[in-house]
Amino acid sequence: MISATPVILCGGSGTRLWPLSRAGFPKQFLSLTGVESLFQQAAQRLVALGVDDIQVAKPIIVTGEEHRFLAAEQLREAGIELGVALLEPVGRNTAPALTLAALAALANGQDPVLVVTPADQTVVDTAAFTQAMQQAVREASHDSIVILGITPDRPETGYGYIQVQAHSHQPAMVVQRFVEKPNAATAQQYLNEGGYYWNAGMFVLKASVWLKALEQFRPDIYQATRQAWGKCHTDASPTTPFVRPSKAEFTAIPSESIDYAVMERCPGSAFAIKMVPLNAGWSDLGAWDAVWSVLPKDENGNAHIGDVLTTDSRNTLVHASSRLVSLVGVDNLVVVETPDAVLVADKTRSQDVKHIVNQLQATRREEHTLHRKVHRPWGWYDSIDEGGRFKVKRIQVKPGASLSLQKHHHRAEHWIVVKGTAEITNGDKVLLLTENQSTYIPLGEVHRLANPGTIPLEIIEVQSGSYLGEDDIVRFEDTYGRTNR
Repeated sequence: MISATPVILCGGSGTRLWPLSRAGFPKQFLSLTGVESLFQQAAQRLVALGVDDIQVAKPIIVTGEEHRFLAAEQLREAGIELGVALLEPVGRNTAPALTLAALAALANGQDPVLVVTPADQTVVDTAAFTQAMQQAVREASHDSIVILGITPDRPETGYGYIQVQAHSHQPAMVVQRFVEKPNAATAQQYLNEGGYYWNAGMFVLKASVWLKALEQFRPDIYQATRQAWGKCHTDASPTTPFVRPSKAEFTAIPSESIDYAVMERCPGSAFAIKMVPLNAGWSDLGAWDAVWSVLPKDENGNAHIGDVLTTDSRNTLVHASSRLVSLVGVDNLVVVETPDAVLVADKTRSQDVKHIVNQLQATRREEHTLHRKVHRPWGWYDSIDEGGRFKVKRIQVKPGASLSLQKHHHRAEHWIVVKGTAEITNGDKVLLLTENQSTYIPLGEVHRLANPGTIPLEIIEVQSGSYLGEDDIVRFEDTYGRTNR
């Protein structure tokens, strides 16, 4: 029996899919091609790999501290039990991320085959994916490094390519070399010649094999990541399997990708590297034109999500989140509407959305990081209106959940219950409020909001004061480990 452990890499911010994808809620957690998010789809594909000779363990995810509860909650919603979440204090690319996963997988004395995929890809044919990945797992169980390659159907310049040896045979071909993203003429040449595949960024190999290869090719990354792992901290609660490597040591790790650190050095070395072709309707959804290409379309080539009306328009993508969007007489446009931002772009210029995101980041605009509706481990809040000295929020708290015990230096708050039951700590008083009841939290008063009921609690919060930023908060107690004193 082969033991396989899914490893899902959940880093990245998906800037080319702004304004739907943002740093605080990146594309892997969005539902772009179905009901489930891309992350949930990736997890479901991997946990379904089990067969007579392959046993699949609980998944390991590697993500950032700010996305830990979002990832855990989405796995819970999908009915998938999390093995461990490895929380990177800073981004250091995929090679250190995979090294953390390999060290975690070896910690219990086993040496499983790691099935490593990004969290933000889509696959149309799950049966074909399963078959290819199971074959890769079997090859990797014999100490090979296996990479998945996509059969190209166009001269794509946005992907790196894998060249396989001319006389190697399926289902696992010998990799001859990796080549960088080509120009259009070279990409067409690859397509004409055959023997070239797109690099999908999916890898299958034993944990020990990865560490041995990394130690040989990049001993600096290997040693630095082991040092960070040696000083890791694990949350005490058994319901939150979060592991944090040492921030100081992890920050010192060189930032490098799996490909550059190891994979591109393997052909011709002591490490056998093979490729299994994947023909499953794969896309990395790197920009809005890629999203358009995988969505169902009408007879005029339009792909529309949400409340959309069009006339005499063709080959458009519209994603409407909160209101009616109408198009008249346009071609080849992308329109993405969210409650606080609208993108209009030529579909052929989808990659250039990153320039807008760079401007947002440079001017420190909140639209770079957060949506109007912000998800928290206890629920969410939606900032529905604000002015010079006030802000109005709609807040939902999950059954049994609570916000931190906190205070604010610059604002007071009024709370009105619109659904459910609220348990409110207000100074030395504890109140139970139900629908249509309200209370007032004076500036500087220690307070907490909790939901003791079995249905979601919803309140309207009206803030007033001289400063209404989210950083005006002092936490004294918190279920989710976010106290600042």
